[in-house]
Amino acid sequence: MKIGIRLALVTALAAAAIWFWTDHFPSPQEIIRAQLNQMARYASFNSTQSQLAALAAAEKLSGFVDTNVQVVLEFPGHEVRTINGREELRQDIVAARLSLDKLKVDFPDINVAVAPDENSAVADLTMRAETDGDKDGVAEELKFTFEKIDGQWLVTRIETVQVLT
Repeated sequence: MKIGIRLALVTALAAAAIWFWTDHFPSPQEIIRAQLNQMARYASFNSTQSQLAALAAAEKLSGFVDTNVQVVLEFPGHEVRTINGREELRQDIVAARLSLDKLKVDFPDINVAVAPDENSAVADLTMRAETDGDKDGVAEELKFTFEKIDGQWLVTRIETVQVLT
């Protein structure tokens, strides 16, 4: 009987230690997934959001990227759009918010590959976006490149991935 109690106690302690470790020391993949999900939340808005809230969200969103970020977007039927730097990205975010009443963004499938040195990573994902008046929305494959800079995972490049149809 005493062995059963001890075994249960050791098992409970081991489970608590594992929970504590994973909760307080997440893997780079978990950190990057959480950041991408936060980015999707900050990118999303509706018509009831104030301009001040929109500016604050744009500021928070641009905080996830490196100062020299490069964004290369190539959507079917549109010209290739290249954005260079955090400030230009922030301006484009604000402009998009002013031109739309609603935008809902989510990343339903995020696959993160961290380099062996754990200083860079690539996240391949699908971006789903719905705007006002567009019931079907759009879905695009994107590739986010991250670098660990001063202890933070920052996006250094975002690009569309051309998918064979």
